[in-house]
Amino acid sequence: MSAITNKVPFGQKLAFGVGMFANQMFPAILGIFMVSLVQSFGFSGWMWSLVYFFPRIFDAITDPIMGFISDNTKSKYGRRKPYVFIGAVLMGVAFTVMWQIYSDNALQYNFWYFFLWSVVFYLGLTFFSVPYVAMGYEMSNDFHERTNIMAVAQWIGQWAWVIAPWFWVIMDDPDWFTSQEVAIRELAAWVAVPCAIAAMIPAIFIKSKSTLDENYEPLNTSNIGGSLLKILQSFVDAFKIAEFRKICGATFLIFNAFNTVAALTYFVIVYKLFNGDAAATGIWVALFGCIGALGTTFIVIPAVTRMSKKMGKIRAFMWSQGISLIGYTMMYFLFVPGKPWLYLFALPFFSFGIGSLFTIMMSMTADVIDIDELNSGKRREGIFGAIYWWMVKVGFAIAGALSGIIIGVVGFNPDLATTDQQGAVDGLHAFFCFFPAVGTIFAMLIMKSYDVTEDRANEIREELDRRKSDINPDLDAKYQGGKLISLVSKDLKGSAGTDIDFSGKSSSEIKKLYLGSLKKGLHGLCFSPYAEGQDIGDILSENQIRHRMEVIAPYTKWVRSFSCTEGNEFIPVAAREKGLKTMAGAWIEDNKKENDLEIQALIEQARNGNVDMAVVGNEVLLRGELRTEDIIDYIKLVKEALPDIPVGYVDAYYQFVQNQDLVDACDVILVNCYPFWEGCHIDQSTQYLQEMYKAVKKVSKGKPVIISETGWPSEGSTTGDAVASQDNAIKYFINVQSWANKEGIELYYFSSFDESWKVHHEGDVGQRWGIWDKNEKLKNI
Repeated sequence: MSAITNKVPFGQKLAFGVGMFANQMFPAILGIFMVSLVQSFGFSGWMWSLVYFFPRIFDAITDPIMGFISDNTKSKYGRRKPYVFIGAVLMGVAFTVMWQIYSDNALQYNFWYFFLWSVVFYLGLTFFSVPYVAMGYEMSNDFHERTNIMAVAQWIGQWAWVIAPWFWVIMDDPDWFTSQEVAIRELAAWVAVPCAIAAMIPAIFIKSKSTLDENYEPLNTSNIGGSLLKILQSFVDAFKIAEFRKICGATFLIFNAFNTVAALTYFVIVYKLFNGDAAATGIWVALFGCIGALGTTFIVIPAVTRMSKKMGKIRAFMWSQGISLIGYTMMYFLFVPGKPWLYLFALPFFSFGIGSLFTIMMSMTADVIDIDELNSGKRREGIFGAIYWWMVKVGFAIAGALSGIIIGVVGFNPDLATTDQQGAVDGLHAFFCFFPAVGTIFAMLIMKSYDVTEDRANEIREELDRRKSDINPDLDAKYQGGKLISLVSKDLKGSAGTDIDFSGKSSSEIKKLYLGSLKKGLHGLCFSPYAEGQDIGDILSENQIRHRMEVIAPYTKWVRSFSCTEGNEFIPVAAREKGLKTMAGAWIEDNKKENDLEIQALIEQARNGNVDMAVVGNEVLLRGELRTEDIIDYIKLVKEALPDIPVGYVDAYYQFVQNQDLVDACDVILVNCYPFWEGCHIDQSTQYLQEMYKAVKKVSKGKPVIISETGWPSEGSTTGDAVASQDNAIKYFINVQSWANKEGIELYYFSSFDESWKVHHEGDVGQRWGIWDKNEKLKNI
């Protein structure tokens, strides 16, 4: 059993599943109606390929943008529901209108009319499907409940494929309609209205919390435009996860291969089994899709759901696809002219391939989203859903194009009887059976090494839950949100006198001020040595340190390091080479052996002439790892070894206010001051910082007080009234530098570069404090 339980009421699963009916019915009917473009309107093979390919590629391109918008929408209805509702309406209208075409019109006119309206339809599909799928991913965090949600949705969705094939019968029945083209014009509305209503159900009935107070990316024109780079980075981040690459690759192969030949179903049945006589075909085309969908509904989905619980998702996937290979092979031998009933024996096996795919893969994707959150600190259901369905839709587009190519390659002509083109019909039949089999085999090879088991998924989920329950409250406890108020008696509602008035300035003007402030130079900068993919404990190379020092050297006078081992010892050396002064630190924790190595390395660095100020420990009291007496002993040890170099200790500002012995032990008082961590609003942040500084200055006994760290994150979770954003990071930097320069305050800004490893220790906000990003590109300009 799953170690974590987040059960979803059946009514909520049902509401989500009704939306899946619309999500499946539109493409199911679309595939059937598309045949009329060739048969009734004379579209050529290349026209068929174009109307299949380009609108779907457009859809695939817009999906990730919609994912970004959906993930960052602030609404009292939640971030998904408004778009699901809008998309439902747009799909219904566009689907009805795009089929209002007439054979009396010119071929080129019909082509472009249908082409352009199909683009509108797919835009509506994007509005609906991306946030809709994301809804399903975020409904539960339980390993098996995710499969249950997707199973209910796929079960309901499969009824679209049970119903849709009967449109073959209705369209060609003269008792219903005088012609196929009349049929599609009238049936389009009968399909669109109920499907649009079904698509609205999740928006109306699925519970979603308000996101008005969430710390999301602003959805303005420039930010959405700039999001393209973030979306591209999201693609890169997503495909760095091997498990997600495998899911997407396998889905692409199976879905693409299946849909390439699914478009040929009508032609294969009519021409292989009935010599091209559509009237004689009767209900056999409809039965193929209907019986297959019923098998998926009542056999495949229940079986796969049970298999997944008993043997795990990956083994259930392998067994399901293996069964489908039997079905594809049977289909080749059971397509016997004059005996259409024989293919019914193959359908239950045949249906396991595509029928099991999305139940398992969508559940697996939800597990992968947990891995991404563990790595990035972000919850990105919309982006991952968009990327996954991007692969599906690109596959669908390619499948449509390939089906047109196959028709051309085998030389099939719907105007000829089978006897006049037996080779072409046999070619279609061979493609129909073996093309999806080949795709399935390659997909199984890709998924063979997939390793997100239930145990691993639960471990990831437990770590995420621990991070949410421990890290943020722990940070509040460590940094003691609002602590300053207990130390001073002043009302901090106003802004600092040195603050810049940003109210009348444009975004570009503010960024120009920021860049100007940066180019004037900083007193000091906290050095971030870890590159992307590295973590605490990794050995840093000398070249890596020198490269990063090259980036920051023009902007600062001093550089602060935090450790003297594992490659950090190169930092003071590299700084010296650039003519910079150094505040070198020894990392101290509750490990005497490691502490001794750090202390000796710091002393050696200083004796080699690379240290201007020595620091013994960083926030050790804040972390609760040593007693004050232990820290003072280390300080005394270093002071005795380095009598000519100022020695200090770094901690949160209030540790010095509350601990006079610590003040007495240090030559310089080094304080970390973070208005952000105390939940201060950006408008009061500079005054807040000043009061932190003044509180320490009062107890410093005339010793120099240096702000060893301060900064503001450019994105991440909110702390109280403190919002992490690019705009706030810019404003804080400008105001802090203005105050420090005016008052002559020695201040070290935190930090030089974004470091992704911090997400594991401080949550998503911990990794975005840099002036430069993780790729060493200057941010905020």
